This record gives sequence, structure tokens and C-alpha cells, in this order.
Amino acid sequence: MWDILKLASLRESQEPGGELCAVNICGRCGPHGRQTGMEPWLGPCYPAGWLGTQPAVSPWRAWRDAAVSLPLAGAGRASPKSGSGWREGRRSPADMMSTKAFTLVSAVEWELLAGDKERVHIECVECCGKNLYVGTGDCVVYHFLLEERALPTGTATFSATKQLHRHLGFRKPVNELRAASALNRLLVLCDNSITLVNMMSLEPVPSGARIKGAAALALNENPVNGDPFCVEVCIISVKRRTIQLFLVYEDRVQIVREVSTPEQPLAVAVDGHFLCLALTTQYIILNYNTGFSQDLFPYCSEEKRPIVKRIGRQEFLLAGPGGLGMFATVAGISQRAPVHWSENVIGAAICFPYVIALDDEFITVHSMLDQQQKQTLPFKEGHILQDFEGRVIVATSKGVYILVPLPLEKQIQDLLASHRVEEALVLAKGARRNIPKEKFQVMYRRILQQAGFIQFAQLQFLEAKELFRSGQLDVRELISLYPFLLPTSSSFTRSHPPLHEYADLNQLTQGDQEKMAKCKRFLMSYLNEVRSTEVANGYKEDIDTALLKLYAEADHDSLLDLLVTENSCLLTDSAAWLEKHNKYFALGLLYHYNNQDAAAVQLWVNIVNGDIHDSTRSDLYEYVVDFLTYSLDQELVWKYADWVLQKSEEVGVQVFTKRPLDKQQNSFNPDSVITCLKKYSKALVKYLEHLVIDRRLQKEEYHTQLALLYLDEVLRQRSGADSGAAEATEAQLKLRHLLQESDLYRVHLLIDRIRGAGLPMESAILHGKLEEHEEALRILVHELRDFPAAEDYCLWRSEGRDPPYRQRLFHTLLAMYLQPGPAAPELTVAATDLLNHHAADFDAARVLPLLPGSWSVQLLHPFLTGAVRSSVHARRTTQVALGLAKSENLIYKYDKMKLKGSSVQLSDKKVCQMCQNPFCEPVFVRYPNGGLVHTHCATSRHTNPSSPGPGART
Repeated sequence: MWDILKLASLRESQEPGGELCAVNICGRCGPHGRQTGMEPWLGPCYPAGWLGTQPAVSPWRAWRDAAVSLPLAGAGRASPKSGSGWREGRRSPADMMSTKAFTLVSAVEWELLAGDKERVHIECVECCGKNLYVGTGDCVVYHFLLEERALPTGTATFSATKQLHRHLGFRKPVNELRAASALNRLLVLCDNSITLVNMMSLEPVPSGARIKGAAALALNENPVNGDPFCVEVCIISVKRRTIQLFLVYEDRVQIVREVSTPEQPLAVAVDGHFLCLALTTQYIILNYNTGFSQDLFPYCSEEKRPIVKRIGRQEFLLAGPGGLGMFATVAGISQRAPVHWSENVIGAAICFPYVIALDDEFITVHSMLDQQQKQTLPFKEGHILQDFEGRVIVATSKGVYILVPLPLEKQIQDLLASHRVEEALVLAKGARRNIPKEKFQVMYRRILQQAGFIQFAQLQFLEAKELFRSGQLDVRELISLYPFLLPTSSSFTRSHPPLHEYADLNQLTQGDQEKMAKCKRFLMSYLNEVRSTEVANGYKEDIDTALLKLYAEADHDSLLDLLVTENSCLLTDSAAWLEKHNKYFALGLLYHYNNQDAAAVQLWVNIVNGDIHDSTRSDLYEYVVDFLTYSLDQELVWKYADWVLQKSEEVGVQVFTKRPLDKQQNSFNPDSVITCLKKYSKALVKYLEHLVIDRRLQKEEYHTQLALLYLDEVLRQRSGADSGAAEATEAQLKLRHLLQESDLYRVHLLIDRIRGAGLPMESAILHGKLEEHEEALRILVHELRDFPAAEDYCLWRSEGRDPPYRQRLFHTLLAMYLQPGPAAPELTVAATDLLNHHAADFDAARVLPLLPGSWSVQLLHPFLTGAVRSSVHARRTTQVALGLAKSENLIYKYDKMKLKGSSVQLSDKKVCQMCQNPFCEPVFVRYPNGGLVHTHCATSRHTNPSSPGPGART
């Protein structure tokens, strides 16, 4: 049942700073000692059945001995074993972090009680609404009427008016008073007897009903009896080890059950069927309905006074060992960490979220949320501490006082004013149960926002960011700290009352530039995160404008990213700020985003021209060209077309050549562009190449003009003294490629321009376009002596033509090589190479008679081999085709013989399977499937292939 760490392990958990670390005792927690759904706390957690069978050495004793020697957070005492409470010079660090949670005000002064008596000793008190009852040692019950008056500070004062008092007729003190307001009865325990008296007149009930033999009593605030006209009372009987349960009505009492206990009970609290008992040596939980009992933990009744107090449904507060206030549920587990009070505590009370303890010198206030001691009030000679419906009353033998709680909001604000953020947040969370939901949400959000500004002022940016987010901070509250970041048109005003005490960032950082830079970097990061979230709804303009100003001031790379994406930057404020920081390129982007492209381009042109300085982009000219390329504004493009072309014809022409080809963008008339580019020859060539090669426009004018420009460039380079061979070759290659590939240019015009210019290759190409093959080949063979070019010409001109056309071209070229006359050796070599390389393109029968008889077979071996192979291949292919035809014919003959070998009977009862009419004469057509049809029906079917028929072939 126990999974407790050894004492040594517990001591090892104490870190050098003196704080007690989280210790996992029960094994039900995670590695950090946290239970599901519980607030974090420093200390152990306790398992179900945590007070079962005790080991030989009590683990609770070991835990207490270890714990009391360690300075628990908020312990408030030097050593619980001292028994003397707080002493001068023995303050804990928690005392330096005190919270004013309560004020102590007087309710009933001694003079009001004593009157003309010399001695009055207060023994017990009871409070029900405005009715205060005091029982004294001389068996008198006093009734006072309490009047509460609120003060501007948020606290209250009380004045008591004595109504009456009555002597009960005994010589013993009044031990306990309990009010049953539903019955208008006051239960008075005196001389081991409980008497019922009227709450107003203090007269005993006429029936004389009373409970005798009671040592102590407790009311069941969670009754199990459904009768609304009675209360359930539990008493410790004077009988040894006995508890009795009664139902108390207006004028009678009824015993319900008597329960035996293992030891003599000294104190009792009741909740439903569960009794929490302080016995002589231990605390237990007892279910009187089932008889099941659960041991909690031991204590020594001889050393200290037991305390058993119901604090909520099925939960109790007990005075545990080692000066610990222990919480226990009816299941025998603790869902809260213990509070650390003195060993000689006299009484305890609950005023959520605080546990209040009384000893012989002090009243101490502990938080149930973080178990820290929050307040200490000197209070000597006190011996009564009780809470009544949220009102805490403390009394000495001579006076009654009330602990008036300060409003939780004021307590939280005091903690925030002391920069105790964590405590304030813990207290605010704990206040949720006592405040209406909507009011709490408003209050809690404001507290989170205040805490965020405290963390921000301490440069704890991560913590501040989370608090701002959780508190749904209007981000303009943060922006307003930074001078000039909010737009001049913003209508924002700071929250009232203010969330912080700072006028601006200069006051917060005290002029420290490093701190100021850190704050600005944080704001940049925070605004960038929230600008696309719900936090920015309603004031995106303020956020984006502030972000732009921060980026521009810090020369941050994200400035351009902000401006090229969707944003809400205000043009007027942003433009002035960008000009101030010389961010002209960014200003152009801002103009473009606001549909002011003309202003943007003019600004960028001024930067490129050097009229203004901005080094953001070294390639700004190319950027402007690209911008104009994709611009839909034709007027803007025409306006700056000359500027971009004057800077660079090759780059500037991209405004027209790289435009997207969709209908909307490609709205420039090519003729208008060509007219514009006539002053820029290089750009004109690039644009015509774009039209002819890239877009493949089939317009004779563009093809002819491009060819003429190529020709002019070639002629210019050939005539120039300083022209480079490589450049001329490149121009000629372009011209030749165009002449070969295009069929749209004016061939005769180009022939006239080329004639006499010394461009034989180009002339040959043009003659080829006119089908003047002999002239073209003559130029290639006899003028240029370029035999490979002649072969390529034949291949080029015969591409896509039938084989006879190709054969004619090669025979023409061969005939030119073999012309009669003085034989040049190179022509002979060219002829043999042509034959050997293109044997398949010649008719060998026609070629052989043309060959000189002096040529050897070895010289023409490749040609002859190819010719023979081709002839053999053709013959064999023909033989295969013939064989296949004969085979098919044989199949048809076989089918015919089969059909002739079978008889067919025809009668006037048989009908044509096509027209369904009978046969009138013995003439018919029979299909392979046996179907018979008229001859004229079969003929009709063959002339109309789509008509149905009984067979696939006749």
C-alpha cells in the first residue's frame, strides 16, 4: 500500500537553494510529482489508502521528521518542534512575500458582554446570517445582531447590537452552539446535554426535548435524510468508544444509529454517511452505513489537540503530524498538498482559497492553491477559530473578532503591484469558483494582460507573449508603448484603469538602447505571429503599419516580404516612414500594392538613374524590366519602353518578348512593337526571333524582315575591318538556319540581295527553295567544293518526300561528279564516297553503266555490297509475299471444295435470311454458316457493308 521514498532519498531531493523539491511518494504521479487535474506543488502526493496498515516504523513519522527539518515554501516557522510559533529574528523568506488577505476587526467588545459583571469568559460562538451567539463559562448564551458596513478600501467593519441573553440553568460552561436556521432552533451543548432553544427568544422548546450524554456534536451539512424539517446531528457519546446519530426536529429528537469505534473518539466531523474521527492515537474515516473504516494517519492526542473539520463535500481538514494541515477525502486520499502550520495549532477555518490557523500567538493564513503562507496576524490569547458560511470568526476569552477578507481582485492587484506574477495568477485561477463565469473571464483576462506587461518590463519576453495571448490583449496596448508606431489616424486609447505604469518605451527602459532594441525585436516577432490570427481582427492596419515601421527602422529583411504579400499597411503613414529611412525600393512596392504602379516605376527609375540612393537591390534595372513585362498597364509599358531599351537593348526588349502568352497579357500589336523597335536594331532582331521562332507566327513579312536583318548583319560584318570571324560565323549560321527552316520569306528578293555578295552557301539554299537543284548543287560542288554540304543538301531537300524524289537528287549529284571532261581527283573521291555511303538511295542498274570502266570492284565494294544485299532482300521479300498469297489462295480453294462437297436442299418453304422472302427460282447464295440468301440480296449486302448478313464471307 505504501510506495514511500526513504528518508535519505527525501533529503537528497532538497536542492542547494533550500527549497523542497517534488517527491513522488505514491507512484501514481509522473516524474514531476504531479497528479492529474491537480495544481503543481512542492512536496509529496498521497496514495489511496495512504493510512492503511502501519509499518513498524511509521512512514508518516519518518516523513514528518524529514519535512520539519526542511524549509518548506511558505512554512513561516523556524521549527515546528519549537512550539513557540513566530519569534523575532526567525522569519522565513515567505514572510518577505506576505499578502494582505484579511483584516481583523472587532465584532463584540468585552464591555458589551460583561456589562455589570466582573468576569465573563467566552467559551464558544455561533453565527447564522446576522445573528451572532456567544456562549460563556457561566452558562449564559448571548444573542447579538451584526451590522456590516462596507468601507471604500474594500473591507468592512461590524457593529454588534445586543438583543438578549439567557442563563440556561446549569453551573457548567456552554461548550458548543450550533444553529439550525431551518428549524429556528439553536442547539446548546452544556453539561453533556444538548438543549434545543428558540433562536430568537433563547427559550427552551416547550417539549423539553434534549440529547443527553453528549461530549461533542457535529451537524451533517450533507444530510442523507430527505426530510427538510429536521437536521442530522452526530455526537460523541459519554459512553466509551461510541458515536450516536440523531434526527433533530423542532420539538423532538430521534436517535438513528449508534456506532462503535476502535478507540475513544475525541473529535468528529460528518459528511453524508462518512464520519471523520480523531481517536486517541489516529485519524480514521468511517462509513457508518456500511461499517467500513479507513485508517488515515497516526497522531498523539497527549501531545496536541486534534482538529477535524469538514471543508467541502466528502473532504476534511486534519491537524497532522509535524505541524501539517492535512487534507483527506472520504476515500482516504489527499487531493491537495498539506499546509505547514505550527505544532500547537488550536483551531482551523476555511475561507477559500485560504486555510486559516490559530495558535496561542498568531493567526496564519495559508493558500490552498500553492500551500504558501500568505499572511501572519499577531493574536494572543485566542482560543476559538471558526468559519460560518464564509465568515471567519476568532475569539479570545473576552472578545469576538471577525477576519474580513479583502476582495480577491484587490489581493491580486496587490500581488501584481509587487511583481509577484505567479502568485497572482494562482490566486486568480482559484477565484474561479467564487465568481460568476462571465465576470471571472473579464477579470482573469485583465489580470493576464497586467501580468504580461510586468514580464515584458522585466524583459521576460516568452512569458509575456504567452500571457498576452492567453489574456487576448488588444495588441495596440503594446504598440502604444513604442513612440510613433501607431498610425496618426488610429483612434486607439489605452485601457482605463491602465494595464501598466509606463508612459512609453523610453520610460520603461530608462533610455537603455540595448534594452530598447530587445523590446523592438520582441514586438517585431510578436506582431508577425499575431497579424494573421484572430488577435488582429479589427485593427490589422495598426499592426501591419507598426510592423512596417519596425522593419524599416531596423533595416530588416522581412520588410520586403511584408510588402509583397497581403498586408494592411496605411499608405500615408508608411510612405512617410519609408522616405524617412531611405527605403525607396520598399516604397515602390508599397505604391504597387496600393495600385499606384506609375508612382512605383518612376521611383525605381529614379534610383536606377542615380537621382535618389537606395542600395536594396543591385539588379533594380532588371527588376523594372520584369515588372513592366508582367504589367497590364499598356500605357505604363509604352511610357518606359524607350528608357529600358536605351539602358540595354538585349534586356529591355524582354518587356515584349517575355510577356505571358494568354490573351489578357498578350495584347500588344506586333506591328506597333516593330515600329517602336526600328531605332534599336538588336532589340528588333530579338523581337522578330521571338515572333518567328518562339511564337511561330506564319506571316511572310516577319520572316522576310528577319532574314534581311540577318543578311544585313552578315554583310556588315564582312565589310568591317575589325569584324571577328566567330561573330560572322554565328550570324551566318542564323541566316542559313532561317533560310532552310522557313518557307514564308520572299526567296527572289533575297536572291537579288545576295547576288554578288559572295555568299554561295546562302545562294545554294535559296535555289533549292526554288527547286533549282542543279544550280544549287553546281554552287556547292564546283564553287565551294563542299561535297559533304552537297550530300546534306540532297538529304535536306528530300526530307519528307517519296523515295523516287530522293533518288533523283542523288542521281543528279552523281551525274555532276561524273560529268565528262577533265576528271578531278576530288570529284572521283566524292563520287565513290557518295555511292558507298548512300547505296540504298541509288538504282544500281542505272548507276553501273555510268561508272568508268577503270574503277575497280574493290573501290566500289561497299556500294556493290549494299546494292546486292538490297536486291537480294527485295527478291526474298517478294518471294515471301508471293508464298503468303499462294497459301491464302490455297486456303480459299480448300474452303470452296468443302462447300462444293456438301449438298444443299432448297424448297419453297425456305426463306432468304436477309429479306425473309421465299425463293422463286433455284438460284441462291450460301454463306459459310449455312445461311441461304437471294443473289440480289447478297449483292445488295456487298454494296452496303453496314447491312446485316448471316455470314462473313461467301
